[in-house]
Amino acid sequence: MVRRILKKINKVCRRKMRQIKKVFRRRLLYPSYYKRCCQKEVLDKKVVFVELRTTEVANNFQLLYKALEEEYGMDVFVYYIRKGDKGETRRCLEMLKGIADAKYVFLHDTYEGIGSVDLREETILTQTWHGCGAFKKFGYSTADTRSGEPRKVQDKYPMHRNYTYVTVSSPEVIWAYEEALRLEDKKGVVTATGISRTDVFYDEAFKKNAAIHLKEVFPKAAGKKIILYAPTFRGWTASAKSPDGLDLKTFSEKFSDEYVLLIKHHFLVKNPPDIEDRYQNFACDCTGTMSIEELLCVSDICISDYSSLIFEYSLFERPMIFFAYDIEEYYDWRGFYYDYDELTPGPVCKTTEEMVEYIQNLDHNFDKQKVIDFKEKFMSACDGHATERIIDLIINNGERKFHK
Repeated sequence: MVRRILKKINKVCRRKMRQIKKVFRRRLLYPSYYKRCCQKEVLDKKVVFVELRTTEVANNFQLLYKALEEEYGMDVFVYYIRKGDKGETRRCLEMLKGIADAKYVFLHDTYEGIGSVDLREETILTQTWHGCGAFKKFGYSTADTRSGEPRKVQDKYPMHRNYTYVTVSSPEVIWAYEEALRLEDKKGVVTATGISRTDVFYDEAFKKNAAIHLKEVFPKAAGKKIILYAPTFRGWTASAKSPDGLDLKTFSEKFSDEYVLLIKHHFLVKNPPDIEDRYQNFACDCTGTMSIEELLCVSDICISDYSSLIFEYSLFERPMIFFAYDIEEYYDWRGFYYDYDELTPGPVCKTTEEMVEYIQNLDHNFDKQKVIDFKEKFMSACDGHATERIIDLIINNGERKFHK
């Protein structure tokens, strides 16, 4: 009994200490350090990309990075924050020093290190959000819910106040981002330039190389149709897990003669489930070997759930299945900007058997026009030229005149 009480007290103390450190960083450390670093003149050709979770340049930034460096002759820097890892505060301070004299700064997620400071007026901060469309809620839209911070905390520490631009996939979703980022009073900040990383879907060389890469990664896919299963994670980001509802045995029995199954777990999932040896000829976990862009290019059918990748996949006008066996629980956890059943351009299934039936009768079941309408509504600005438009926006206010 005493041990249990002490354990509970210790847990409360640790939580309080984390909160104190968070307040210290947001209110004192980050603002004062950044202000001290702002003594130098802003460099017109300096570009900084802030990468929060990975240790390499993410797909959101790759085309922008390449174009700004090679075509526009910019001096490009990347800071890897590695959120949640030891030394994050030190790396954040290094980043703040780096952006203090930068003309252009890019993010693709929320970060307190930038949201806590009063950014210099000369600096242009562009938020290239990591998801297309507007599917599950985030930011201020989740205030006071299970998955979001309390409203009073978001009011006290507004993390999105410094954005010059937020790039989105279509005019249709501007309202959702303005709500989530609390930008309703700053019209024009959220702008439908398209999402830079979607430009690769219009690159024939990229699509051809994706098919070649698949044959190298999973030779058994040769001559077979491809089913991609790419679910989003469940739970908190720090302890993210993959869903376990898909019956691999049934899929293998029904489809192994005609299809192979490629699985792509969310990058936040640290310990994805293994594929049993008996299914190795049918299924392949491509999480660590192929990018999601490559997998979307090579797939004939995509099975997802609540992931925004469905918006990107709609560009191919191919069949989608929504395996939402835990929809009630997920809705309570996160919520959606649109009615889920009305939004999804394909069947919403709660069992493996429902998915099997749909695929077995695909020619009859698939409504291509529904996918086309979905694409035109949510992805209208993603036409292969998003990277150009973003750069023109931040450098020339939309006028092409700075090209090298």
